[in-house]
Amino acid sequence: MPRLIPPVLTPGSINNRAQPDIDINGELLLRRWKVKDASVVATGYSDPEIQRFIPYSYDIGEAVDVINGWNDGWNHETRACWAITRGSDDTPIGRIALQDLDLISGSAELAYWVLPLFRGAGVASLAAAALSNWTLNELGFHRLELIHSVKNLASCLVAERAQFELEGIARSAGLYSDGWHDVHLHGRLR
Repeated sequence: MPRLIPPVLTPGSINNRAQPDIDINGELLLRRWKVKDASVVATGYSDPEIQRFIPYSYDIGEAVDVINGWNDGWNHETRACWAITRGSDDTPIGRIALQDLDLISGSAELAYWVLPLFRGAGVASLAAAALSNWTLNELGFHRLELIHSVKNLASCLVAERAQFELEGIARSAGLYSDGWHDVHLHGRLR
């Protein structure tokens, strides 16, 4: 059945270009994940605070597969993942991603984590703002969402600093290691 409204983004809008590096004021760089980053992925997902809100754990071998899957997401236009690195060092200090890409509606969900040593310095906020600006202005997406447990106060601050508006609370919508949580839904429009 033909659609009466054209999609916001046509297929190929993403994978017809190389996944870009995104420079953030020379301080941070968002770049494609590399297989050599597997130890950072394994370390990140073994952190108790990350595991509290992201229920995954990977060893080095699994992390390689995860990285390959993240990179394949760009080619399949289903997700896009970047390593957050310091401008002075190519070693990842966190992850930021666009998940659940929907080209028809031009929407995606923003997700991220930062290694413990680099938390509290605005890394997630800067990365979220930069990736959101690029996604909305360069790729042409219409809407981004950021969803987090109401118990994750740091993510609420990240959303606010990255210009995501709190739109509401979805009751008992997130299953975490300690059970069901209410979640905040934040949105940002082009």
